Amino acid sequence: MAFFPIFVAPEDAGEYCRTLFLVVAISLLVSWLVAITLTPVQCIDMMPAPKGDGGDPYGGRLFRGFRGLVVRAIRGRWLTIGGMTALLVLAVVGFGDVKKLFFPDSSMPKFMVDFFAPEGTRIQDVAASLRRLEDKLADDERVADVTAYIGSGPPRFYLPVEPEESNQAYGQLIVNVDDFRDIRPLIKELAPWTREAFPDALVPLREYAVGPGNTWKFDLRISGPATADPTVLRSIAGEFTDILDQSPLAAYSRTDWGQRVQTVVPRYSQERGRWATVTCEDIAETTKRAYDGRRVGLYREGDDLIPIVLRHVDEERQSVNTLPQLQIRRTLVAEPVPLGQVTDAVVTEWEDPVVRRRDRRQTIKVQSNPVGGVTLPTLRESIVADLQAIELPPGYTWEWGGETESTVDSQQSLIPGVIPAVAVMLFIIVYLFNAIRPPLVIIVTIPFAFVGITAGLLAVDVPFGFMALLGAMSLSGMMIKNAIVLLDEVNLELAAGRERFDAVINAAVSRLRPVLLAAGTTVLGVIPLLQDVFWIGLAVTIMAGLTFGTILTMILVPMLYATFYRVAARPGV
Repeated sequence: MAFFPIFVAPEDAGEYCRTLFLVVAISLLVSWLVAITLTPVQCIDMMPAPKGDGGDPYGGRLFRGFRGLVVRAIRGRWLTIGGMTALLVLAVVGFGDVKKLFFPDSSMPKFMVDFFAPEGTRIQDVAASLRRLEDKLADDERVADVTAYIGSGPPRFYLPVEPEESNQAYGQLIVNVDDFRDIRPLIKELAPWTREAFPDALVPLREYAVGPGNTWKFDLRISGPATADPTVLRSIAGEFTDILDQSPLAAYSRTDWGQRVQTVVPRYSQERGRWATVTCEDIAETTKRAYDGRRVGLYREGDDLIPIVLRHVDEERQSVNTLPQLQIRRTLVAEPVPLGQVTDAVVTEWEDPVVRRRDRRQTIKVQSNPVGGVTLPTLRESIVADLQAIELPPGYTWEWGGETESTVDSQQSLIPGVIPAVAVMLFIIVYLFNAIRPPLVIIVTIPFAFVGITAGLLAVDVPFGFMALLGAMSLSGMMIKNAIVLLDEVNLELAAGRERFDAVINAAVSRLRPVLLAAGTTVLGVIPLLQDVFWIGLAVTIMAGLTFGTILTMILVPMLYATFYRVAARPGV
């Protein structure tokens, strides 16, 4: 049930991780059936009969020392509770130093090089620049091969990567390397060279993600009212990008509207146009035919179909000085009319090539990526105060997008599954003990596993991401299981007629070995996950949290049980 929330999560993270619930549920149910059927039969068949009186099975040094530790914890229960609470507070404070990460980068032996030239750049110029970058990469012995895509991104061959939309000023290189461990050193060496070689372009180099990924991890949306002025939106976005440019933790900054482009605008004369029976559509058709061209047919060369485009020769298209002499064909008149006869002037203006909207409101995005080795939360926390200090005009707002929004959405998507999961687990605990105080003991114990989680993540320097969050959720189920084993033994001791204090101590001592073995096998079982970048957060969380949580359970649960039931320690024990 601890894994159930990820199974019903509607976000992309649920799609990536929901099989975890299925695998765990099936394996645990099957193991339970094996434990109550096959295992007893094997024990009868394989274990030898006991020989005589083996003495006290819990008389060893380990058990005697543990018994004394539990007795001292019960006697100094308030000191123990105070010490554990102080550790929990320290862990919460120390968690602020743990790196935060949504999903880690992949170990695929390839990375991407995006090339964002200024808007309006000819696709031929983008191709030439990428050829230069391609040659640079081809000379590196660590690079196996390079594939270039001009004008758009590649087909979606890898689910977490969404291809860029078509844009003649954009290109992308897919770089394959022999060893994925060479990717980060290669990116670190290549980034300064790209800035120097292409000062007018943005050339972010990024690794593939193993979960839901974003081209730009830092994404901030600025929206205006229905009558918003694009100039005002660009001005506000400029204030945000200035903050990013000044931050040493941000690699690049841009807006999704790109740069404004210069366009040639023939200003149509209503009076002369009507006399000449020329409309704005006629001017548009003529200029498109002259400069962009019109496809008039297809030429077949083998299996290839090559479009036949009708347009003016290069010499005439390279200059706009001849634009007033451009001949316009009218609909009902055979003789053409020069464009200069139906226009007041031919001027150049700056315009927005792209105006994007969200919920019908003009919205511009400020986008960036952190430098290598820095996570997005670190970058965001370093500049969030400066961002919030920006005063927006009335009607203008900004909100987070990108990885920040994906993280919040994924975490919130777990809430609908957490409620039934917690309800089912509480029902099972109450049903098992038919009382309120044993479940309270278990519930109070669970948060203290956070001490081990924080210590483990800080010691190994592993970020706390979505998979680590799943590990923490599963850890709660393991902690509950250990506590159930211990409290159930207390009930058996009470049923045998022992006093409550002796029942608590004997139960803790007798359950020490099975609880430690169960926790130890679980910790050893997740060790292979440490070498995988996707699962390492979950593995470290379970290993550190369960190790500390098991020790905590064996001491804290008996002490809390004695506290809730007001069991006094017998003198002389």
